[in-house]
Amino acid sequence: MSPKTSPAEALADFEKSDFTHYGQTRTIYRLGSGPAVIIIAEIPGITPKVLRFARKVADIGCTAVLPSLFGVDGLDPLHAGAADARRMASSLVPRCISSDFTVLATGKSSPVVNWLRALAAAEHERCGGPGVGAIGMCFTGGFALAMATDERLLAPVVAQPSLPFRPLNALAGNIDISAEELETVKGRCAKGLQVLGVRFKGDKLSPPKRFEFLREQLGEAFVAIELDDSDAAPSPLPPHSALTEHLVDEPGTPTRQALDDVLDLFRRRLLTEPA
Repeated sequence: MSPKTSPAEALADFEKSDFTHYGQTRTIYRLGSGPAVIIIAEIPGITPKVLRFARKVADIGCTAVLPSLFGVDGLDPLHAGAADARRMASSLVPRCISSDFTVLATGKSSPVVNWLRALAAAEHERCGGPGVGAIGMCFTGGFALAMATDERLLAPVVAQPSLPFRPLNALAGNIDISAEELETVKGRCAKGLQVLGVRFKGDKLSPPKRFEFLREQLGEAFVAIELDDSDAAPSPLPPHSALTEHLVDEPGTPTRQALDDVLDLFRRRLLTEPA
């Protein structure tokens, strides 16, 4: 995709609509057909590389559903002009301090997860199939785990989960899900739910203790993919976004294998396994 591609051009093949739950209305974008996969973008939002991931989800026979929670939809932050950069920054800051997101607290789920569960339920009814998938990335990484309290969520993926932020090392092993919801997810894991996680080994935003915590809590149901930092695609940013910014999309590379493993989870749980 050309660096000069506008946000509107980047989103041209996606259907745009709104979804409202308990008075909160947000824009969503859809592509494809088949069972729904909710793709919850990382900061700074629904970038062209997040859209590239969504197209791959649609290519396997699922409906990619992207809710807009922050940022400027379709904007490439690495090639944004000054005006677009200011617009993106102004849209991010209110969201980052919003009551919708639990940024520092531990043992809590972000309130926006309730809205995301409602979206997943609506998309399941709309798209059909045995259930839905969900992936959270970075700031939203833990959201897919918290959404898995709903039995319609069959394929949760936590990609470089970064909340709660860790001003103290003692917080590094926590993830943004309440104790009650975690117990529900653990019960589902005991009955066959699989949770897939992806991160780079040296990622300070998503520290290793976070995956250790998930292994401890979920046991063999948690499948961790931990990549060497040297596996990341060259970028001005340190290795973090394994499926988007730092993806080396070539067969045989570790990040491509991680992507294939994520797509395979969606394929197995949503397209080939019985309800």
